[in-house]
Amino acid sequence: MRPLPRLHAVTDAAVRALPDLGVRAAAIAAAGSAVALHARDRAATAAELAALADRFVTLTLPAESATIVSGRPDIARAVGAQGVQLAASDLSPPDVRAAFGELWIGRSVHSVAEAEAAVAEGAGYLLIGSVFDTPSHPGRLPVGLEVVRAVSALGVPVIAIGGITPERAREVREAGAYGIAAVRALWQADDPARAALAFLEAWINE
Repeated sequence: MRPLPRLHAVTDAAVRALPDLGVRAAAIAAAGSAVALHARDRAATAAELAALADRFVTLTLPAESATIVSGRPDIARAVGAQGVQLAASDLSPPDVRAAFGELWIGRSVHSVAEAEAAVAEGAGYLLIGSVFDTPSHPGRLPVGLEVVRAVSALGVPVIAIGGITPERAREVREAGAYGIAAVRALWQADDPARAALAFLEAWINE
């Protein structure tokens, strides 16, 4: 299986409703194999999430970028996505692996204890956050870079999310993160393609 992408463009309901979503998705995906588009919207129906994921698969193939589906390994397998992102309430990584075969299997975590449990359960990578204050989760205390550092020492790739800007990407990488994820800073950027490259700069020039 090819390496996990460094930059993860995560959707939500507001992103899914963007009238130019396809244009923005293609622009972000143009950064190639370093990028994954995450089809995520917990309020969406299965059919709506499948339509979004299928659209992303079509848009990512030409640039050899990837698609990851949140919470639904069955949809990920059905549309030909490369991975699935699981919450604690979703199927366990071993069950997903047994039922759906070779996928990137990530777990969303918010503490070192949750990360340790996810690694013990067989998660292939971790999405940790929110690292910094973010309007996506007002009122949630950020976990900070020390937690990123501790989780990164567990031995699986760590994707940091929450309040990360291109300017903060390098300090997140220096804390041990394998990569970063963003919602508004990518999808609602004036130039999504340029924003994607700006986020990746910390890894391109490492």
